[in-house]
Amino acid sequence: MARKDRPAKKQTAASRKPNGGDKPLRGAERSAYFARREAAKVLRTVLEGDARRRAVGSIKSLVYSPSIRNKRATFALVCETLKLIKDVLRATNVLNSKWKRQEELLCVIAYDILFGKESSATGDAEKLLLSRKDKLRSALVHLLEKKRVKHIKELMPQCKISDMPKPRYVRVNTLKMDVESAILELTKQYAVDKDDMVPGLLKLPPSTDLHKHPLVLNGSIFMQGRASSMVAAALEPKPGWWVSLLSTEELIPSDVLDACSAPGNKTVHLAAIMKGKGKIIACELDKQRVKRLEATVRLAGATNVKVKHEDFLKLNPEEPHCSKIRAILLDPSCSGSGTAIDRLDHLLPSYAAVLDDTGNSDRLMKLAAFQKKALEHAFSFPAAERIVYSTCSIHQIENEDVVKSVLPLAASHGFQLAPVHPQWPRRGLPVLDGSQHLLRTDLVEDGEGFFIALFVRKADKRPEGYAERETCERYRSKRFLRKKMDFVNYFFNNRFRMLLYPQFRFKKQR
Repeated sequence: MARKDRPAKKQTAASRKPNGGDKPLRGAERSAYFARREAAKVLRTVLEGDARRRAVGSIKSLVYSPSIRNKRATFALVCETLKLIKDVLRATNVLNSKWKRQEELLCVIAYDILFGKESSATGDAEKLLLSRKDKLRSALVHLLEKKRVKHIKELMPQCKISDMPKPRYVRVNTLKMDVESAILELTKQYAVDKDDMVPGLLKLPPSTDLHKHPLVLNGSIFMQGRASSMVAAALEPKPGWWVSLLSTEELIPSDVLDACSAPGNKTVHLAAIMKGKGKIIACELDKQRVKRLEATVRLAGATNVKVKHEDFLKLNPEEPHCSKIRAILLDPSCSGSGTAIDRLDHLLPSYAAVLDDTGNSDRLMKLAAFQKKALEHAFSFPAAERIVYSTCSIHQIENEDVVKSVLPLAASHGFQLAPVHPQWPRRGLPVLDGSQHLLRTDLVEDGEGFFIALFVRKADKRPEGYAERETCERYRSKRFLRKKMDFVNYFFNNRFRMLLYPQFRFKKQR
């Protein structure tokens, strides 16, 4: 009796030899192979986003996403590759049409070959570069000579804050956990202090790595910098905010708008401040960033957030769903110069353009024009009473200059600058009236360079027919009392008239 052939066991990518052989990858060879592929994936995302000037995420956030398995090796490969390797590959003409689509993978493998982590011929890309090893090394030597340095490390931008210890800040997501419970859980492993500026913000030692901590993975706490956490706190939205129409005495729940919301940390912070009540509209134009925003909202359990894949500048303030927006958080695209070191943006090709001492590069001017346009649009929402404008930039052109340019328009809509976290010592540059109300964090002193401005509409400048819930309730209460008194007066006046003058009663009966 013939024996039935057993079906061949399906090989996974992790078990089979990438070059088509039968011998599976094992140990360090297997780890190196996958680290290169994962680094190439991150590198491709970072470089594509940098070319479009619309990053999907920072290098750190992309490397530490759940899809990356070998995080430490991948992180090292991405950082080192971005320093120099693309220039070396261009010099050796390796990036021809056939390999252009795998440029990022070639960069990562070239780094391994050039800097002592000898790569085995596990794939076609590895074989190609190993056959040109001598040309790669010769191109590297020539490039170093051209730049007048002796080692690749000398090409890294020197920054005095890169080695300074920076505390790890985490924000407790009060939608899922109270602050005291979070402190109790974290103090089992770390020293924890409460921040004196932002409620629910905790400070941990600089070396703390929480990427795999259960409270981070389940959304009970968010790793968010101190300056970033100040932004939503400055808007101060209230749970159960209402907008009222005095003409119809109708009470309408008011909304909060996060105009450029991805990746969503500030959005879900707003949701926590509002205790999950009310409604937050989170706008984002980029499709990939919308996915990340939705993931952040789900992780936080922020059920009062509605994500809209839409351009904030195309929102019509006259539409019914926009006429209820009472507070706007505007954190538009910026140079990111205030977080460049933490995000590792100084490794990106575009960063050289931002390091202009005057801060007047073409890119900065284009960013400032967009920021001004977005802020001007925010003033046009009829029920808006509070608008926060923030950037993670250190450049005056994106901060004070933008605010100064919109002040006349803001005043015409009844808005004025208001103090942001008055207890904070560092204020705006003295280049405009009201600069003492602006807030800045210092790149050296605070580890982040943020800017925050708060515009508040004067009470007597609100559009006709709009009022706070309390105002409407007082109005309705006074109107009810007035009607009641009119009835009482009418009843008693007529009653007394009939008692005093019976003839009126008799005449009426006849």
